[in-house]
Amino acid sequence: MAQFLISVLDHTSNSATGDEGAAIDVFNDRLQADGHWVFAGGLTAPTTATVIDARVGEAVFTPEPYLVSPEYVAGFWIIKAANLDEALRLAAAGSTACNRRVEVRAFNG
Repeated sequence: MAQFLISVLDHTSNSATGDEGAAIDVFNDRLQADGHWVFAGGLTAPTTATVIDARVGEAVFTPEPYLVSPEYVAGFWIIKAANLDEALRLAAAGSTACNRRVEVRAFNG
């Protein structure tokens, strides 16, 4: 099985309604029961991000997001799926559960 990242795209953090949170819990339970679950989590707002560049010499810490955009990754699932088609099907169910757009990307290797 391959692993895939399903990124939840939103314009704000912690924006799920009670109904959306419940639907996400049901989706998470289904992923676990069906053996697709690896890990999931929500992220704080990009304004809390720090970019670190230690490629040459001393590390430089920049207290701001890498990219500034009206939408950003607000949460994610890491899943196991037999192939991209299955991952896309699961991502569609995740999009429905959280009521947000999602992006699917495979891990290398």
